[in-house]
Amino acid sequence: MNEIDIAAIVLGKIKELEGIDLNGRNLSGADLSGANLRGASLRANLRGANLNGADLRGADFRNADLRGATLLESQTERISLAGAFLSGAILTRLDLDGVDLRGADLRGCTMISVKLAQADLRSANLSGADLSYADLEEADLTNTILRGANLTGVNLLCAQLEAAIVNGIVTENICLEGTPLKL
Repeated sequence: MNEIDIAAIVLGKIKELEGIDLNGRNLSGADLSGANLRGASLRANLRGANLNGADLRGADFRNADLRGATLLESQTERISLAGAFLSGAILTRLDLDGVDLRGADLRGCTMISVKLAQADLRSANLSGADLSYADLEEADLTNTILRGANLTGVNLLCAQLEAAIVNGIVTENICLEGTPLKL
């Protein structure tokens, strides 16, 4: 594909996009469900995009605008989301173990049953996010804002929480073993 047909990509007519460079493109509202975006560079406007079931392994979303996007049961190993804008996004049942989310804006994000073990969430904003039953074992939440977040059933075993802002969080059935946090 020499010339990128953005309209066809947005409408979901093209699903084989492995390794494509879409940096700086406007893909807001794009239907990328089930697309192969393995290794793609997607530092773009993906506001409200549907990425459900997409193969995103190794994709670069650093500083991307994913506000209101949906990523349900997508393949996300080795994905980079550092500095991404994900407020209001739905990220449910994803494996984000070890993922770089430093400085990401995850306000009001739905992250139910997400695996975030050993993820780097330093300086991320998770205000009002729903992290119910997420696995944050050994995650680095240093300087993270968790104000008003729902942490029901969350595993924070040995997570780093230095200077994290945690006022107003919901903490039913939370595992804090090995963390310095006292509620």
